[in-house]
Amino acid sequence: MANGFSGARIFAAFSALALFLSATPALAQLGQPRNWQLGFQEAVTPIARQIGEFHNFLLILITAVALFVLGLLIYVALRFNDRANPKPSKTTHHTLLEVAWTIIPILILAAISVPSFRLLFAQYDFPKADVTVKAIGNQWYWTYEYPDNGDLTFDAVILEDDELKPGQPRLLATDNDVVVPVNKNIHMLITASDVIHNWTIPAFGVKVDAVPGRIIRTWFRAEKTGVFYGQCSELCGQKHAFMPIAVRVVTDAEYASWLEKAKKEFASAPSGEDEMASENSSRLAELTR
Repeated sequence: MANGFSGARIFAAFSALALFLSATPALAQLGQPRNWQLGFQEAVTPIARQIGEFHNFLLILITAVALFVLGLLIYVALRFNDRANPKPSKTTHHTLLEVAWTIIPILILAAISVPSFRLLFAQYDFPKADVTVKAIGNQWYWTYEYPDNGDLTFDAVILEDDELKPGQPRLLATDNDVVVPVNKNIHMLITASDVIHNWTIPAFGVKVDAVPGRIIRTWFRAEKTGVFYGQCSELCGQKHAFMPIAVRVVTDAEYASWLEKAKKEFASAPSGEDEMASENSSRLAELTR
């Protein structure tokens, strides 16, 4: 009885630890990692929340399975060692035991499959788009297009340390953020111009390969305003680690205002006639050296 009580206490302690580790995203700074962070960033989309819930469920389940197996190993080592059991058993099979170790894993996998398929369906059940953005991976920066708004196209290049403004995180901030409205369905069209990249925003629960010659779709609906950071998550060459992603989520009014300014700022111009295009080209040349 005492051993059973002790085992229950150990299981409860490990379960509490698992819950604590999975709950730490609430302590994280919104939209970016922080020093000594445990767990995920705070979820700001429905998909990211489902991913977090699925992770927490699996963490508790796997902890229980691991503790159960550990308990069996300890029990077998103590109960069936040479000193405690000098005459070895010649048992070759046990029908009930064999049925149990077949049925129980099937039930565990079935329990895992339900939230897994629900999450998978949610990721690929695309709602009607409010805004569409195309992201093109290049070595080593991103190009963004807003196909619903004519020729609105711009590059997003990492900011050097001396270019950072107060509050902008090192190695994550870019010269131009992707701007989207809050509580709107954003369809992302992901591709690449050279090698395979990966467009990732942890707080959105989005991680999609950017493959040359293919366009891969994903979507998100951010429920909070702010700037959310990510990075290219596919090894893509020498400066893979210097290819950040920054998405700024704003109100509808702020988005409309930004859109008007962006159409003028990033308007297409013939080569050599636009000062900003020249400046960006110089920066990109420096980056890709």
